[in-house]
Amino acid sequence: MNPSVFHPARPCRPRTALVLALASAFAFNAQAQQEKSLATVEVIGSTPLPGIGQPLNELAAPVQSATSRDITASGALELGEFMNRRLGSVHVNETQGNPFQLDVNYRGYTASPLLGTPQGLSVYMDGVRMNQPFGDVVSWDLIPRGAIASMTLMPGSNPLFGLNTLGGALSVQTKDGRNNPGTALQTTLGSNARRAVEFEHGGFNDKGLDWYVNANVFKENGWRDDSPSDVRQLFGKLGWKSGGTDLKLTLAHADNQLNGNGLQEQGLLAASRSSVYTKPDITKNRSTLLNLAGTHTVNDNLLFSGNAYYRDLKTSTYNGDINEDSLDQSVYQPSAAERAALTAAGYSGFPASGANAANTPFPKWRCIGQALLNDEPAEKCNGLINRTRTEQQNYGLSGQMTWLGDLAGKRNQFVAGAGIDASRVKFRQSSELGYLNPDRSITGVNAFGDGVTGGDVDGEPYDTRVDLKSRTRTWSVFASDTLALQDNLHLTLSGRYNATSVKNRDQLHADGDSASLSGDHRFSRFNPAVGLSYSPTKTLNAYAGYSESSRAPTSIELGCANPEQPCKLPNAMAGDPPLKQVVTRTIEAGLRGTAPGGVQWNAGVFRAENRDDILFVADNQSGYGYFKNFGQTRRQGLELGLSRQVGRLNVGAQYTFLDATYQSAETVNGSGNSSNDAASAGSPGQEGSIQIKPGDRIPLIPRQMLKLFADYAVTPAFTLNGSMVAVSGALARGNENGGHQADGTYYLGSGRSAGYAVFNLGAGYRMTPKLQLTAQLDNVFDTQYSTAAQLGATGFDANGNFVARPLGGSNADGYALRQSTFYAPGAPRRIWFGLRYVFS
Repeated sequence: MNPSVFHPARPCRPRTALVLALASAFAFNAQAQQEKSLATVEVIGSTPLPGIGQPLNELAAPVQSATSRDITASGALELGEFMNRRLGSVHVNETQGNPFQLDVNYRGYTASPLLGTPQGLSVYMDGVRMNQPFGDVVSWDLIPRGAIASMTLMPGSNPLFGLNTLGGALSVQTKDGRNNPGTALQTTLGSNARRAVEFEHGGFNDKGLDWYVNANVFKENGWRDDSPSDVRQLFGKLGWKSGGTDLKLTLAHADNQLNGNGLQEQGLLAASRSSVYTKPDITKNRSTLLNLAGTHTVNDNLLFSGNAYYRDLKTSTYNGDINEDSLDQSVYQPSAAERAALTAAGYSGFPASGANAANTPFPKWRCIGQALLNDEPAEKCNGLINRTRTEQQNYGLSGQMTWLGDLAGKRNQFVAGAGIDASRVKFRQSSELGYLNPDRSITGVNAFGDGVTGGDVDGEPYDTRVDLKSRTRTWSVFASDTLALQDNLHLTLSGRYNATSVKNRDQLHADGDSASLSGDHRFSRFNPAVGLSYSPTKTLNAYAGYSESSRAPTSIELGCANPEQPCKLPNAMAGDPPLKQVVTRTIEAGLRGTAPGGVQWNAGVFRAENRDDILFVADNQSGYGYFKNFGQTRRQGLELGLSRQVGRLNVGAQYTFLDATYQSAETVNGSGNSSNDAASAGSPGQEGSIQIKPGDRIPLIPRQMLKLFADYAVTPAFTLNGSMVAVSGALARGNENGGHQADGTYYLGSGRSAGYAVFNLGAGYRMTPKLQLTAQLDNVFDTQYSTAAQLGATGFDANGNFVARPLGGSNADGYALRQSTFYAPGAPRRIWFGLRYVFS
């Protein structure tokens, strides 16, 4: 675990000695069970619903768990950030540029709020699936951090957690009044005008009732230009317990507005780390969740549990973008017809002649004139305003039985259950043409991608509208049996059968139209798993397991799967011949134990292979493509962990080596890649494709990760904590073949993000028994780093001015564009303080 192999970004290198010192002193295992003997019995749900009596040493997988205290002590703003700081094999891509919109990756599988991202993790809160029906996306801002009682990250393709559990499953349990009584108020102030107020109250009475409420209001300006966040969360739970029956009714509501201004071009980023490429990029989430959950304990050996839920979610986005169709066009000097139209409409001040890139850094007159003429504004307008609105209602119920007993004289645990989930979705998308302003915002000109007012692009009507209704339904049955072959040897067999139907109905195109998104699709599969756990001593455990899981194609993938009707995401979808399910098969094995001196350790290996993975591939039309099943991808690796409690000091480390590769050949869009077929044929800067070969690395997935942490109680009232996250470099999206090389003219940037190491510090001081002060300093050394990268055409020159046809050329040869590397910058050093008062 030598940190030098991470090749940290340049600002980190002077601290290499500190990294080495920390690596030798710290040890970390993020499991809440780590301080206990392996023989300790823990209640860890093997499904999203609660169970009973599952011993930790029967789990044939390296489960990671944490409590609300762990999450609070880490200083993390939300759950995804905590996982990045403390859990092994987890890293984040800050693609959206907002702290509540992280792409959370575990073992190379993703849970992301970005529509169209291949999702590979399932997320549950109190047994309710938080992956949304449309695209399986996960909105982390809808999971209130302050209401979390505990979380468990299950690795591998565990079929018991249902669809989309390709790389793992995250199960979150929330607080209740019986286990979290009292009243507290907390305020937070800090960098970037961060201010927040959180209130929680819990209680119970002798009549069996308990209640809990958590309210959070959070605002900040954000560290990047024009990137505020406004988060409002309300969580309440009412419980009733009588004898062996326990009922919980939960209400979770959120009304949030998040500005995440995305990636920035490398040259502009070097000039200003806080700058944005274009703006705004606004996401509004309004969600209401009702969940009725219950358990009934018949006796010490038999438990019934279940839940019924309803969720209503409305999401809207408003994004200002560059119109890449304008980058190879003449956009400066208005023609005679355009000048006449401008005059007739009452405009003045437009140039009669001579407008060019040198004297018109932000052109607009041709755009306005073309919109008035309804001719080709989709080619002459350099800006786009993209809007979406998604309305989702999903609901379902599930139930299970857990039985502990003897089978053939051996101790046995049997779980069986069933569930059904259904949803209704309305998705609308539109785009308005406009022009780019010097502040990077877009002014619309009332020309739309509606096939009429947007005119034509290369002779074809410009139409980017989507109006889709979708209904999905999944029903499933599952079972798991753990048998104690000996007192120290356990065998677990489990499986789940899922049947999913997806019905898409296009509201714009008739069913017979080749552009129609309408279609009926059905997917079903039985996914098995087997695990073996052996404990030769009380301080040593060995495990091995094999599991399968699957993911049904989502509505958005089915809506963009026709090679005859390619689409340009995220601006349009088209046609939907059937796609196959993604199937993941995972094998893993490892050891874990307690060494002399109380050192907890774990070591494991895993390999996960996706068959029929879904990939967005290139079409021969410029910038277009479609989803298709891709042969095979593989993620495999090594995980190591250490931890130790020494008096008032708790230290730990987690190391992961992760090898994520394509295992099949494919052709994908590579226009930003210097090794594409057009560049190889002597036409650099043109649209082109690249070839993926078996063994090529998957972008955005680092090969190595190291996490360090230490908690120290200086006195009973004063605590300190520190952490480090070190991540190696990764390929940029668009560099799937790893062949990109910058030439300084047509292609800029390395085509990858550099490795980095970030340090964080926190402190807490209990001033009185009821009043506590906390402080958090993130990115202590103000390291400049990036968490993701992507190749693409840039519309700006080195001075930050817009430029079309930057490299000259002619219509006959096609105008070459300047391609660059775009980065997702990490946040600079920030500090904030919190004051918490406990009333009772």
